[in-house]
Amino acid sequence: MPVRLYVGNLPKELVDRQDLQNVFADSGDLVSTKIIKDRKTGKCRGFGFVTVETEELADEIIQKFDGHMFQESALKIERAEPRSKDKPEGEESASQEGSTSTPQVASNNRPQGGNGVPSRRSNKKSRRPATAGSSSSSSGDSFQPDPRWADELAKLKEMLAAQASNP
Repeated sequence: MPVRLYVGNLPKELVDRQDLQNVFADSGDLVSTKIIKDRKTGKCRGFGFVTVETEELADEIIQKFDGHMFQESALKIERAEPRSKDKPEGEESASQEGSTSTPQVASNNRPQGGNGVPSRRSNKKSRRPATAGSSSSSSGDSFQPDPRWADELAKLKEMLAAQASNP
């Protein structure tokens, strides 16, 4: 069964697949390489993958080439985590670049981006006060006031109602 290895710390320049293939050439013909590139610029995103045929060859390559200098960068080689179905190929290993095999979990309840980082979107309501022309009104029954101020708000509503009924 083929074994996929993550190759990190590649230079973020124009890296050719054949250049990386040449690094592993003495390991035999059972090695195939893939470099992950930015779609817009075509430059290397800093990582790639090597696929080998056997577990023994995978262990040998990790032991031999982890820390190997490639274009003035020390390569980081480890077993790749299985690809999850909801992430594109380039994103699943981007989070591996700085970590080992522990999944990244956010410490808050914010929505997650593709790489385990909280997204920039926020589900918080706007802090701007509602104006008379706005679509949201505070006079509806669906609005629930902060319980700390509910009594004060009820008193204010009664005072407003009394003023409106007295011309």
